[in-house]
Amino acid sequence: MLLKSLVLLCVFFCVSAEEGSQARLLIHKRILNKYLVENRDIVVDYNIYNVGGSVALDILLNDAGFPDEDFEVVNGLLKMKIDRLGPSNNVSHTVVVRPKKTGYYNFTAAEVTYLPSEETTDLQIGFSTEPGEAAIIQVKDFDRKFSPHVMDWAAFAVMTLPSLGIPFLLWYSSKSKYESMVKQTKKH
Repeated sequence: MLLKSLVLLCVFFCVSAEEGSQARLLIHKRILNKYLVENRDIVVDYNIYNVGGSVALDILLNDAGFPDEDFEVVNGLLKMKIDRLGPSNNVSHTVVVRPKKTGYYNFTAAEVTYLPSEETTDLQIGFSTEPGEAAIIQVKDFDRKFSPHVMDWAAFAVMTLPSLGIPFLLWYSSKSKYESMVKQTKKH
C-alpha cells in the first residue's frame, strides 16, 4: 500500500512538473477611457503574460467584440499574431476604436490561441478578462457636462455688463463732479 502511494505521488509530481514547464498565458483586456463617447476614440489595451516555464509559440489574439457596424478601428489590429513569448515575459498591444452608436455595450473577452511548448502540437485556447458593460454617451451630453462653456460665459458677461456698467458710470460721473467741486473750493 505504501509503495502504491509513493508511485502515485511520484507520478503526480512528474505530471505537475511537466505542466509547469509548459507556457501558461494570462491575458488582461482593459479599456483605458474614463468616459466612452460616440465618435470619439476609445483606447483598448491588451497585456499578455507568460507565467509558465516554457516559450509560448504562435500566439494569436483575436477580439471579435468590436463589430464593424458598431465600431470603426482607428489604429491597431483586433487580430494580432506573436511568434513567441518567453517564460516570465509579457507583451502589450493597444487598439484604438471609435464607436458609431450610443447606448449600453457589453465589452466581451478576447480569444487567444497558442502552443504551450515547442514539443507539443496541442493548441491551447484562452480568454482575456472582460471589461463588462459600459455606456457610450452622445457627444452633446458629454460636451454639456465637461466642456469649458466659453460661449456661455461670454454671453453671461455681455448680459451682466449693463447691470454693472451703468451704476459704475453713474458713480464715476458723480465722483468726477465732486472732485471738480473740491478743487474749486480749495482755490478760493
